[in-house]
Amino acid sequence: MKKVCVITGSRAEYGILRPLIDRLRNDEDIELQVIATGMHLSPEFGLTYRQIEQDGYKINEKIETLLSSDTTVGISKSIGLGLISFSEAYQRLKPDLIIILGDRYEIFAAASAAMVFKIPIAHLHGGELTEGAIDEAIRHAITKMSYLHFTSTEVYRQRVIQLGEAPERVYNVGALGVENIKKMKLLTQYTLEEQLQFKFDKKIALITFHPVTLENKTSQEQFEVLLKAIDSFKDLKIIFTKANADTDGRIINDMIDEYVNRHEDRCIAFTSMGQERYLSALKYSSIVIGNSSSGIIEAPSFNIPTVNIGDRQKGRIKSSSVIDCKVDSVQIKQAIEYGLTKYDQNPQVENSNPYEKDNTSDQIIKYIKIFFKQSASTLKKKFYDLEQ
Repeated sequence: MKKVCVITGSRAEYGILRPLIDRLRNDEDIELQVIATGMHLSPEFGLTYRQIEQDGYKINEKIETLLSSDTTVGISKSIGLGLISFSEAYQRLKPDLIIILGDRYEIFAAASAAMVFKIPIAHLHGGELTEGAIDEAIRHAITKMSYLHFTSTEVYRQRVIQLGEAPERVYNVGALGVENIKKMKLLTQYTLEEQLQFKFDKKIALITFHPVTLENKTSQEQFEVLLKAIDSFKDLKIIFTKANADTDGRIINDMIDEYVNRHEDRCIAFTSMGQERYLSALKYSSIVIGNSSSGIIEAPSFNIPTVNIGDRQKGRIKSSSVIDCKVDSVQIKQAIEYGLTKYDQNPQVENSNPYEKDNTSDQIIKYIKIFFKQSASTLKKKFYDLEQ
């Protein structure tokens, strides 16, 4: 029996990984291990490791990496602390393979330590572009440390190969987040309203805005622009989901709290909604606004428009339902009006979601098992050169 360790550092990431974790736990050939780290262990971000435990999963290790500071110095120190702590955890758990998703800095620490320990890494969502965030460089660095790659589109698969990874180790399996939408039983509108204590009696905007981490101290200025734009929509009710533990994320979260306090009649905010409630809220929303990957990957499967603001997601493949705009209150206002009007006039608008494929989690497990059967005693990789 092989020990497969899934590492998760945030509520959003865990929600995406949950169906895969469930299938791994129920697989008779695999011993599941779970490491919770990052925001999961922070009271400020809701101590969301409790949700993992409530879902019935054993957390084998809780790794504290998140310092109280969200400055560049604080985050750099968090990476160093993570590198030390993951090394100690791997020494205890001795996993045969780790599964990591995405591009956050605690995941970078997890991958770096695993590489030194010669533990094979299976990486999800490699090859993607987010030109406005440090995630871009972290993601590509993790790709080079990983042995198995599970990308969400064929374009991203080709980009991982372009980075020198052998095609036979790179699989286009689609996005787990989209599989969740297709297979998860979501809440009824009545149940969701009861849980959120928020009526869906008007048009609803779901807003998530994260710092653009490759820009210097733009969080306050950019979020003020967004708030100014939504001030024009007095009949639009708003659900805010708060920013991650990125540089200057607290600035955005404080501004959300202040805005909600001034508009309690139509606004509500959450540090963590959980995947079931978040996807259910997405289902009953009229529009998604912000710069989160969820508006690009998951929202199109609900056939609702996304207003994607600024450069944070620049470079990602997008559905036709995604409306790009600059960080400008007039442009944001126009984009919201266009999104709401377009779907009001033609509610049957169909959007193909480029991230959607069948049986994503089953495909991931299938290829991991093939790797276990075929793997040699070495993880040496030959750089795959594209034909000239």
